[in-house]
Amino acid sequence: MNDVNFRALDLNLLRVFDEVMTQRSLTRAAQKLSLTQPAVSNALRRFREAMGDELIKRSGQSMAPTPRALALWPAVRESLRQLQEVLTPSSFVPKQANTTFVLAMADATAAELIPGLITVMDRDAPGVSIRVVPLTTRDPRRLLDEEIIDLAIGYFPAVFADLTARAQAGEAVAFTHQRLYAGEYVCVMGRHHPLAKGPLTLDRYCAARHLLVSFSGRPFGFVDEALALHRRERRIVLTVNQFFTAGKVVAHSDLLTVLPRHFVNVTGIPDQLVLRELPFAVPTVHVDALWHHRFHGVSAHNWLRTTISTVAKSAFVV
Repeated sequence: MNDVNFRALDLNLLRVFDEVMTQRSLTRAAQKLSLTQPAVSNALRRFREAMGDELIKRSGQSMAPTPRALALWPAVRESLRQLQEVLTPSSFVPKQANTTFVLAMADATAAELIPGLITVMDRDAPGVSIRVVPLTTRDPRRLLDEEIIDLAIGYFPAVFADLTARAQAGEAVAFTHQRLYAGEYVCVMGRHHPLAKGPLTLDRYCAARHLLVSFSGRPFGFVDEALALHRRERRIVLTVNQFFTAGKVVAHSDLLTVLPRHFVNVTGIPDQLVLRELPFAVPTVHVDALWHHRFHGVSAHNWLRTTISTVAKSAFVV
């Protein structure tokens, strides 16, 4: 950017650009900014001129950012956030707060953490609200980057491997994580299943019919990866995206599934289920909290993460 364009740039143009990038719509951006749509269009035009790039093009009913816009946006958003913190410093006071946090997690994770979290909120932060949305991906970085969610809680081995590789290569890493607990997975079936008694061998396990819990819908999970090391596979006849659904189905069918051991007691039907140790080794499933680094020092988010960590420690040995 040349000096003349930089001197002509004002803060409002950055705010408009950030909101248009977030909403991908001039109309929605105008509503969020409490401006008219012509005012947003005019500000975006001025920012385009200053940048010497079209920045955002219309694509059907939505707006498509140019490569230049995608490169600018993270720096613009982070700068606006830092400026807001400097100009309006605030300390999160739980008793006085009315913040809403959006968390993404699986139903089994929510069943373990949310009751304890609500207990703490009722006592310490009665005005705070939590919205839990389904975890539908093993890579929630886009959701965190676009601030669709505030925190993702789950099993993200591929994400952490990528972040480690980027850090080792000297790249900036925009995400931070914290270990909450380690989950142990077991084979689960209805109490009348033929494999409920007798040895559960690898052959008998692979010969059975299986139900897979997959958040993304992908018909292949970490159990299948472990079986592949033995050059074995299982026949998956049903894939669902909730652990609760899986427990209910196997209780009334001839299917096997794999569930977190701790989860079985909160299904509401533990007396209808039988747990067996898997006849092969599977990796420990670590459940982590993952968040964007832009919120690492924000007091409200620090309170949320500390509270969830405390709740997890009260339920699990980390």
